[in-house]
Amino acid sequence: MLVLLKREVGEPVVNDLTSWLRMAGLGVHRTDHNGHVRLAALGEAGLVDWEQVKKFPAVESVTKIAMPFKLASREFRPHDTVITVGRCAIGSDQLALMAGPCSVEGEAQTFTIAEAVAKAGATVMRGGAYKPRTSPYSFQGLGEEGLRILRRAADAFGLAVVSEVMDAQMVPLVARYADILQVGARNMQNFPLLREVGHAGKPVLLKRGLASTIEEWLLSAEHVVSQGNGQVILCERGIRTFETYTRNTLDLNAIPVVKELTHLPVIVDPSHGTGIRNKVAPMARAAIAAGADGLIIEVHHDPDHALSDGAQSLYPEQYRELVEQIRTIAAVLGRRL
Repeated sequence: MLVLLKREVGEPVVNDLTSWLRMAGLGVHRTDHNGHVRLAALGEAGLVDWEQVKKFPAVESVTKIAMPFKLASREFRPHDTVITVGRCAIGSDQLALMAGPCSVEGEAQTFTIAEAVAKAGATVMRGGAYKPRTSPYSFQGLGEEGLRILRRAADAFGLAVVSEVMDAQMVPLVARYADILQVGARNMQNFPLLREVGHAGKPVLLKRGLASTIEEWLLSAEHVVSQGNGQVILCERGIRTFETYTRNTLDLNAIPVVKELTHLPVIVDPSHGTGIRNKVAPMARAAIAAGADGLIIEVHHDPDHALSDGAQSLYPEQYRELVEQIRTIAAVLGRRL
């Protein structure tokens, strides 16, 4: 249930009502909007006499939150969530530009790419140290040494770090080095992992599953938010359809739909969405035009010899050109880099 309090209600009153609801066995989450305190009371609603709650002097209204993803919905929080990471405010008028190699392969490679994407305008460096590969014989990443290299390279060029965490036991280790914890498409419904990153106290980049509906995606975000971590960045990275020409089908419809349903920011991964280098830029431009809050793109200075995803990685000069195109599109939409 959503309990909307009257304007300018004092904190002691808010605290008393919150305590009363919690003693009734409900979980209570708060947000503030336009001078109103909004309390989402979640749990077994039948335990509370809501007609009695409506009569509280401080209560303006009590309504049911219709969406299954309660805390991630705009019913609970009408205004956009903005997540500040390094020099970027994700979900604001500033577009988030995340770029880097699919995998950290070594120090020279990582520093070369970090310098290139930073000069082009990126504010967050992506890079995998632990790689969930389809084949057990493919490169699996450098592990903690890869995280160390990624952190050093990002720090050298003023970038934040996003890197994937593959299981719940790995969260403290990756959180030691990364500013944003990425939950990959294959793990979108790994609920123990979602709960653990929900407790980590760091922003979470949640990729859409390979064949997941938008509702399933947002319910996965709800698992994180319900643990007290509202810093979730949604990432559309393409879904698996009957089409085989591209690696996935990049669902740009999801951007305006998600922006309407949730207050959480949404970015797009056109690298995995297409799997083809010369298709990345067109889809990146389209994503920003459709209202995405940013992009995460794979960049490699020598993609022909990359240990993973070379075919979809942009050369640094291609990335630099794309950023300038994005800058132009952003200005038309009243946004900035």
